[in-house]
Amino acid sequence: MNAIEQKPQESLQESLQQVQRLIARHKLVEGLVHKQDMPKHDLVETLVHRQNLVELQHKLDLLHPADIAHILEALPLDERLLVWDLVKAERDGDILLEVSDAVRETLLAHMDSDEILAAAEQLDADEIADLAPDLPQAVVHELMDSLDKEERAQVQSALSYDEHQVGGIMDFEMVTIRDDVSLEVVLRYLRRFEELPNHTDKLFVVDKSDILKGILPLKRLLVNDPDMMVVDIMAQDVVTFRPEEDAGDAAQAFERYDLISAPVVDKQGKLIGRLTVDMMVDIIREDAENEMLNLAGLREDEDLFSSVWASAKNRWPWLAINICTAFVASRVIGAFENTISSLVALSTLMTIVAGIGGNTGNQTSTLIIRGLALNQINASNARRLIIKELGIALLNGLVWGSVMGLIAWLLYKQVSLGLVMMAAMVLNFQVAALVGIFVPLTMHKMGRDPAFGSSVLLTATTDSMGFFIFLGLATAFLL
Repeated sequence: MNAIEQKPQESLQESLQQVQRLIARHKLVEGLVHKQDMPKHDLVETLVHRQNLVELQHKLDLLHPADIAHILEALPLDERLLVWDLVKAERDGDILLEVSDAVRETLLAHMDSDEILAAAEQLDADEIADLAPDLPQAVVHELMDSLDKEERAQVQSALSYDEHQVGGIMDFEMVTIRDDVSLEVVLRYLRRFEELPNHTDKLFVVDKSDILKGILPLKRLLVNDPDMMVVDIMAQDVVTFRPEEDAGDAAQAFERYDLISAPVVDKQGKLIGRLTVDMMVDIIREDAENEMLNLAGLREDEDLFSSVWASAKNRWPWLAINICTAFVASRVIGAFENTISSLVALSTLMTIVAGIGGNTGNQTSTLIIRGLALNQINASNARRLIIKELGIALLNGLVWGSVMGLIAWLLYKQVSLGLVMMAAMVLNFQVAALVGIFVPLTMHKMGRDPAFGSSVLLTATTDSMGFFIFLGLATAFLL
């Protein structure tokens, strides 16, 4: 028997490069035709325009909405809108859900109200709720009027929660059953569906008031005797979520318990929705991306190809802070001009003290941010963690301070300079550890992302304090 030949899946990067090549060829050919002087020039130019875009459109038709979203995010605005116009209208809604908020804004600005409404009407209630905050109010009102009573209630329920809460991301498509029926009845019921909702690994067992009583995993349904009753084999130890819970905490629970789907219940225990693993993967990815941006003090919603003006304004706040902190560091150095002029070696060594202190602080800060993200740090263990990090900083300061002190002695033949170098590194390591601990903790207590600006503040503090400690010790003991 011959094996089935399968075409290897094209990588996302290859798809992006192919789309970029097709766009470049389209622009080149159109530019050449536009410059030609020929009879019926406009007609020829129109025909060439259409012909060149056929292959690009065919390529887009073969791609998954998530892949098209990635390509749109990687293209400059003019090319992005060219590709967007070639996407089939029935796929607009799915793609709008996949792109980032900033890119979605540029696409919606390019669409009229009827196009936006047509795209949104193809989506499920939970998807409409995800998209609604970015839509024009007139479109939202018209869209709500087009929904049936049940869907309207579902959308309103999801919109009543923040996007970072479980209620704001829960799915309303799920299969519920009663506990007083046999497995045979359940199987016959399932055969009536054209297809089951995505990520259905369990059925939710409810009573007449939709109060959750348990779950029936599909694997139990398939391997047990069809004559058995649901109540006899259903699981009652269920991991459930409340709609007001934090979505990030839910994502961690999914990872911890290896969940594929889980029920969402209200205060009375009534089943109102479910969470699925694909949502949780999105939450984890978005949190990771936001944390990376926040470390540098960048906003979460910047478009990679937004205008120079918009991107510059996005970066102004932390650049302004950097200028202030750099000025403080320069004033610290300026206060010790006489010391530096008396011993030139200090100017070459002080940057080492500041730089290594910053690296130490970044290590501590990263560990604290991770601990806060995983809910591993609380009031009862924070003190022990601080003592531990200070101990690590002391040990590293003594070890690497001794190494740098030895190097300073070998270079400049001054034992006292080597000792000052070692002492400065030990003290700046302590400062770096304290800043690396308290900046994320303070941000967290203020309700901000612990990573927000941590790297910027940490570097500024360790630089200023590193210069001050090293030059201060040099002034006291070397002059």
